[in-house]
Parts: sequence; structure tokens; C-alpha cells
Amino acid sequence: MDFSCDSARDLPAMEITAALERLARLFLRLAPRGELSLTAVSVLSLLDRSGPRRLTDLATGEGVTQPAMTQLVSRLQEAGLAERAGDPEDGRVVLVHVTDAGRAALAERRAARAALLSGLLSQLAEAELDGLVAALPAIDSLTSLMPDERPATVRSS
Repeated sequence: MDFSCDSARDLPAMEITAALERLARLFLRLAPRGELSLTAVSVLSLLDRSGPRRLTDLATGEGVTQPAMTQLVSRLQEAGLAERAGDPEDGRVVLVHVTDAGRAALAERRAARAALLSGLLSQLAEAELDGLVAALPAIDSLTSLMPDERPATVRSS
């Protein structure tokens, strides 16, 4: 694969990539230490945002094997954070749902991160904070462009 930068849009893409990598690292460091892995949080968030999903769809979306996803969903189910139920449209299909306890765990995790982030944001200049707030619509638009399922391969154009 060729990942070279050839166009004028590639330079901002490289700078944005580097900034987002640093932001992702910061975000990971803000994660409260607990029982939920990043994959578990990602799955619960997807279920909360998009509704019930098949195990195979969850595995594909997270880039893990179906057996690994089955184990994760079993652990989430044992913890009361997710449940399996039949698909009302196709009795042969089992869908995974987030429970109220799963939603509460996500909310608690987000609140803990927000509290830590708030402390960091308070150290920024007002113009920097305003810039971050102004970027939120663009970040939302960017993240909505990527489907919930990961592509099998990434191709450069």
C-alpha cells in the first residue's frame, strides 16, 4: 500500500492525524481504571447509540474474531451490562442489547472522564477552549463518515 502524501489536502490530513493520535492517547489516559476494556466500552457505546446488533456485526465492527466477541458479550451479560435476545423479525437470529445497567456504566465512565478533562480544559486559554468547542461540529461530521463496521482493508487512492 502506498501511503505517500501527494496533494495539498494530504498535509492537513497528516497534521490532523498526528493531533488525533495525541488526543486519542490523552483520552485513553483519562479512562477510569476499572473492569471494562476499551473494546467492551466500544461495544456498549455502539449498542447504546445504534441499537441491538448481531454478534457477527459486533465482531466485524471491532475487528475481533467471533469467538472473542462471544466471550466479551458473555462477560458483559454476566455483569448485567448487556443481554442477548431473539430477533423479533427472525427467530433464528440472536441480537445483543445494552441494558440499563450498561447505559449507567457508560454514563459513569463518561462523567469520570469529563471531570478529569474539565480540569485540563480549565488550564487552556479562553481562545483555545473556544477553538475546541468550534471544532466539535467538524469532529462530529468526520466521525459520522466512518461506518460502524471496519473495512476489511484500507486502500489508498
